[in-house]
Amino acid sequence: MKKALLYLLGLAVIALALCWYIDLSHQARPVQLDADTGNVERGAYLARASGCIACHTNVDEGGAPLAGGPPIDTPFGTFYAPNLTMDKEQGIGDWTLEDFARALRHGTSPDGQPYYPAFPYSFYTRLSDQDIADLWAAFQTVPAVAEPSKQQELSFPFNIRSGLPLWQALYLDDQRFEVDPQQSEQYNRGAYLVEAAAHCAACHTPRDLLGGLDQKQAMAGAEGMPGGGRSPAITANALKENGWTTDDLAYALRSGITPEGDVLGGSMAEVIRDGTSFLTDDDLQAIALYLMNRE
Repeated sequence: MKKALLYLLGLAVIALALCWYIDLSHQARPVQLDADTGNVERGAYLARASGCIACHTNVDEGGAPLAGGPPIDTPFGTFYAPNLTMDKEQGIGDWTLEDFARALRHGTSPDGQPYYPAFPYSFYTRLSDQDIADLWAAFQTVPAVAEPSKQQELSFPFNIRSGLPLWQALYLDDQRFEVDPQQSEQYNRGAYLVEAAAHCAACHTPRDLLGGLDQKQAMAGAEGMPGGGRSPAITANALKENGWTTDDLAYALRSGITPEGDVLGGSMAEVIRDGTSFLTDDDLQAIALYLMNRE
């Protein structure tokens, strides 16, 4: 028994040392962007597509845009999306473009603290340099709101923030989105929106015990959605077996109405209300085409 305890203690010490080392390496990683001046209009559109408004705005309680989101209940605890307005004390008004890029690319705050992966930076790391510059330009137009961000309410051991660098080392793939030259422009646009900006897999793919995505069951649906329940499978086979067509799916992402006339509810209703309903018809068709043909 004593040997087992010593063994576990040794593993804990090694894990903490590894986290400390990884944490320092993340803080030291430079961020360099090769981009033109950010475009506010493109950035505002991308913010809708990426779920920034839906997650960081408490619409039901009349909250100001990006001033902090409603509670997100998960099997790991309750998360609160923070204030992203230009307030220098409570928001991100004292950030630089590089700080913003480091948060999206590396999941790290300006002072080197790792973010919980409820912030889907493992998808946003695929955004282009220009995407990040555009988003930053759009965010700077949001009025400052002096609303403190709420503290996360997580259960043990997920409330131990020092373990997050190890999570990032295991699950964060710092790579940009790459076009598949074998596919059409429309397919690639849909792939970019689904796999990067809109991060569909964050809700539609099961997670393992550490909160990492189970890639062997990508888009197969997942338990433990905010508010309870399960997200449906959106693999190409599942969609086709359930009678969906490309046009049906694009229309549902615009209206929230299924081919049977039902209304999509739960967290998907918020995604549509604050996100996909604002996308162009071309982008909705691209998303639908990709999902209906994704391998």
